[in-house]
Amino acid sequence: MLEKIENLKREFDAEIQNANDKNAVLNIKARYIGKTGKISEILNEIRDASIEVKKSVGAKSNEIKIEIGEKIDKKMQQIETDEINENLAKNWVDVTLTDSKKDLGLNCAGYHPVSIVQREIEDIFISMGFEILDGPHIEDDYHNFEALNIPSTHPARDMQDTFWFSDKKHLLRTHTSTIQVRGMESHKPPFKFVGPGKVFRCEATDASHEVAFHQLEGMLVDENVSVANLIYFMKTLLSEIFKKEVEVRLRPGFFPFVEPGFELDIRCLNCGGKGCPVCKQSGWLELLPCGMVHPNVLKYGKIDTEKYNGFAFGLGLDRLVMMRYKIDDIRHIHGGDLRFVKQFAEF
Repeated sequence: MLEKIENLKREFDAEIQNANDKNAVLNIKARYIGKTGKISEILNEIRDASIEVKKSVGAKSNEIKIEIGEKIDKKMQQIETDEINENLAKNWVDVTLTDSKKDLGLNCAGYHPVSIVQREIEDIFISMGFEILDGPHIEDDYHNFEALNIPSTHPARDMQDTFWFSDKKHLLRTHTSTIQVRGMESHKPPFKFVGPGKVFRCEATDASHEVAFHQLEGMLVDENVSVANLIYFMKTLLSEIFKKEVEVRLRPGFFPFVEPGFELDIRCLNCGGKGCPVCKQSGWLELLPCGMVHPNVLKYGKIDTEKYNGFAFGLGLDRLVMMRYKIDDIRHIHGGDLRFVKQFAEF
């Protein structure tokens, strides 16, 4: 078993040396020291072994795990440094020609709160074996509606009125579910992935609604998937984000692309459930529509519905950010005011 650990370390050293981007490094991290990684597999194998074997293998595994973590951090720093140097070389600017009195955002010293939370969520899902996908902002009718079980005559289209282009065939995507459609086209089951991004709708703006906002869609397709699997992943995500157990409720909800469908609500963290403009005085905030993937959607993805099923969910990133940092108006997130962004420089 100790020899197996040493071989695992040599395999890791070879892989991390050849990794040249952040996604590759994060995937390696998940494979080796993630919750279901190779180190965890070794520890599970010795569950019934003698105490002496557990001590020696456990100690060696922890030592290798720490060493792998340090090498991953070092590799990420190296990649970030290389990217910075490359950007500096490409985008060199003579700062002596600029007006030093103007704040151009170069000294903001912090990420946007949506970027902070999105990166954390991506890391959480990568640790659970999910892949991160992306998709275009401009979509066609098929990927945005038809392939999601929303034909042209379906009333659900009225709930997602958006911005169409003059050809009447393309539009600004109304949800990141389009990434799920493209994911099914490029992957064969079993698979699990998430897709974050910005979406657009003709909304009446208020404290919790904007015409452009951020979502994160996720999908898991495998054999014998149940609602219990869905609830487990969602509660794990929320407890990791808020660093504590959060109160949630699951209630029936209609979405054309899932059956059965649910609304997962979170107890409003801004007011503690007492009622405020963010939660519309209800004490609860609709955060996470979810459900079991509709068979029609799987058929559009050319997936055998007799063998596979799965769950899907759509997370409102902006609302999650508002709960995390107690932001009382979504319009602050999209306002472009650097004074707002600077508040998060310490995070």
